[in-house]
Amino acid sequence: MHFCQWRGVNSNRFWKTLEGQRMKKKGVKSIILLLAVALGLRTAALLPELQALSAVKAAVTSESIKEKEQQISNAKKEKKELQESLSNIKKLKESLESQKSDLKKYVSELDGNLEKLEQNISQLKEQIAGKEEEITQTQEELLAAQQKAEEQYEAMKVRIRFMYENTNSVSVLEMLFNAESISALLNNADYVNSIYDYDQKMWEEYQENCAYIELCKEQLGLEKEILAEQKAGVEESAAQVESLIAEKQKQITNYETDIQTKEQAIREYEQDIAAQNELIAQMEKAVEEEKKKLQQSQLPTYDGGAFKFPLATYTRISDNYGNRIHPTLGVQQFHNGVDFAAPGGTAIYAAYDGTVVAAAYNATMGNYVMINHGDGLYTIYMHASALYVSSGAKVSRGDTIAAVGSTGRSTGNHLHFSVRLNGSYVSPWNYLSQ
Repeated sequence: MHFCQWRGVNSNRFWKTLEGQRMKKKGVKSIILLLAVALGLRTAALLPELQALSAVKAAVTSESIKEKEQQISNAKKEKKELQESLSNIKKLKESLESQKSDLKKYVSELDGNLEKLEQNISQLKEQIAGKEEEITQTQEELLAAQQKAEEQYEAMKVRIRFMYENTNSVSVLEMLFNAESISALLNNADYVNSIYDYDQKMWEEYQENCAYIELCKEQLGLEKEILAEQKAGVEESAAQVESLIAEKQKQITNYETDIQTKEQAIREYEQDIAAQNELIAQMEKAVEEEKKKLQQSQLPTYDGGAFKFPLATYTRISDNYGNRIHPTLGVQQFHNGVDFAAPGGTAIYAAYDGTVVAAAYNATMGNYVMINHGDGLYTIYMHASALYVSSGAKVSRGDTIAAVGSTGRSTGNHLHFSVRLNGSYVSPWNYLSQ
């Protein structure tokens, strides 16, 4: 006797999975208008999409789905453009930050240069002050020399007056020639020469001192002028550096303002992208709902007609629907279908019009086909040696869908035929008609 065993736990999981795939979901709700507010000025551009998502129309068509898929494609394209704009503005911000950093480094160098210039100015001021002090001292020395020369000049006049008064207006020449002796002549001559030499020396020293002091004064004045020019040049450089620093600081402020603007733009772009993602998700959800509605609308509706026997000529029952004694375990067990014995390769027919929802292999069922006939009614064909249809195929009553075999948990060639209604197994004899 041919038999198959269907364990209750596995079958329940299997049917729950299949029923879960076809459960109706609620329609798509209207998109919250706050989404449009989040998109800012782009709300007007997105309004058609928002209106399209406000409700899923009852009459769903492939064209309406294609239209919404095109809207999704357009939304994704716009999102890509936003992302590109975001990427560009981020690069611009990075460039501004780099320029700002370089400018700050340059300003730091300028600050160092300005500090050195100010130190140089301070040193030059000290040197100029020193030169002014030296000039003052030289002026005092010149005045002292002039005073000394005047004193020497007065002394010379006194000596001349003395000589004149004590020679009774006799000339020096007469004083020399009136000497009583050669010795006196020589003495007189020496005296006169000494006075002359002394006065001459004093006069020369006076002139030399005055010339030297004037030269020093002139040199110091020249050095002071040079230092003053240097100081003026350094002060001018310092002023230029200060002006440049102020200009660069202004540029830094402008960079910072520009960076803040870019950061604000980045935040707005990120908000737009987030809103776009939400919009796309809502639109994709709506399309999935419409696809499900379209799929459900295309499912057949069971009209109550009788099923065709899944095997044309082999109608011998090897194991019937209901409780039975397991042929190997010897215990009572529920059998959820009818087993028809037939040679391997015998054609298996669709019992009624419907859509194939599964055509696959299972360790228990072997190769199997499951057909949805609408209104919660399904038929299952197990242990086939070959499958001739695939999931999604539409079949009519009597179409060949598989061939008899002994795959899965089976002891011989046979067809296990089951019927499910609203998630529960029912007797195939409620629908079969020869």
